[in-house]
Amino acid sequence: MNENFVCKNIGVNEEGHLTFAGQDTVSLAKEYGTPLYLMDEDRIRENMRVYKKAFAENFPEGSEPLFASKACSFAQVYRIALEEGMGIDVVSSGEIYTAMKAGYPLSNAHFHGNNKTDEDIAFAIRNGIGFFVSDNREELDVIDREAQKAGIRQKVLLRLTPGIDTHTYEKINTGLVDSKFGTAIETGQAEEIVKYALTKENIELKGYHCHVGSQVFAEDVFEEAALIMIRFIGHMKDVCGYTAEYLDLGGGYGVRYVAGDGYINIAEKIRSVAETVAKASAEAGVPFPKILMEPGRSIVADAGMTLYTAGSVKRIPGYKNYVSIDGGMTDNPRFALYGSKYTCYNAGKMNEERTLNASLVGRCCESGDIIAEKIDFAQSTCRGDVMAVCTTGAYNYSMASNYNRVARPAMVMLKGGESYIAIRRETLDDLVNLDI
Repeated sequence: MNENFVCKNIGVNEEGHLTFAGQDTVSLAKEYGTPLYLMDEDRIRENMRVYKKAFAENFPEGSEPLFASKACSFAQVYRIALEEGMGIDVVSSGEIYTAMKAGYPLSNAHFHGNNKTDEDIAFAIRNGIGFFVSDNREELDVIDREAQKAGIRQKVLLRLTPGIDTHTYEKINTGLVDSKFGTAIETGQAEEIVKYALTKENIELKGYHCHVGSQVFAEDVFEEAALIMIRFIGHMKDVCGYTAEYLDLGGGYGVRYVAGDGYINIAEKIRSVAETVAKASAEAGVPFPKILMEPGRSIVADAGMTLYTAGSVKRIPGYKNYVSIDGGMTDNPRFALYGSKYTCYNAGKMNEERTLNASLVGRCCESGDIIAEKIDFAQSTCRGDVMAVCTTGAYNYSMASNYNRVARPAMVMLKGGESYIAIRRETLDDLVNLDI
């Protein structure tokens, strides 16, 4: 059956089985068990290289993409980022510690978050974090204090909100004036916090950060954000003589989850952003700043697929059908959180006519435990079939939980036709080993 797959690393083999990164998903499910996260290591590396090449061709020396590791934080992805020369951003002491355990040098890490605790800040400074992306005055005070204790001047970017509506999911739109993140330019508070940061003896203010949202497809969102931020750089140069060295434009380029989603050409988008920044910098009378961006989803999303085993297949004539699986919102809560859409298949019956329209639902005792709705599967779908959900590399493993005391799946990396375990499957003992 000819099919236009949402990701280019998906196919069908001679046996009519779904393939991912060239490997038979039915065979992988049999070898490793389900639920199972698959990650295409070659695709992760390819996506990182696209960003690295585009940055080298379009932005000043010292600019770099940072992998937004909240999208999928585990030891091996940090090792891959290090090997590919990719910076990282982290949002918790847990992500910092994972990167450290993987051997990633924290000097090239940026620490985000709207409410870092005193312990988080001290831990990061103690372990040599490169940059803080600071969200508020209270945080600046603690960074200044802890940097003084450590005898250093800590590099900081200030997170500002440019006031942009990205037309994405409301819950992941972060660029508006009233966002919980950052300090608004429109209200005059951004100017105040810049002046405040410059008074801190143990802080080296290196520039500004903004982040407008996630899963962004709109044509000019990053260009619009860049224009606002460059004008602010020029304004602060005029007001207090401070010129930002770095401008971090955040992340958020969208990926294809279903056939109706658009396709983002990252290289072309980076080129467009660079043209906007160059023109705006000249108009504002400031140097072209070193540019940082934070791709996360667009690095790992299409490198992921999740495999399940079907259990009950419930047919309600004239109403609705359900295919239940051995995972669900514990390994992928995105439908429950955002109503996110996915492309799903019966991995072992790809050549059969798909006349069973059903919801793919999880095993948890929640009516909202749904992976996807109104999916066409093979009419013969039955207990024991391998079910595949595409584009699950971002915000699936990283958002997984043990709700209903369900153990989290293993993660298997696929590379050059081979496979290996990057994260072992949780056991029942793992579920109780913190209990006293």
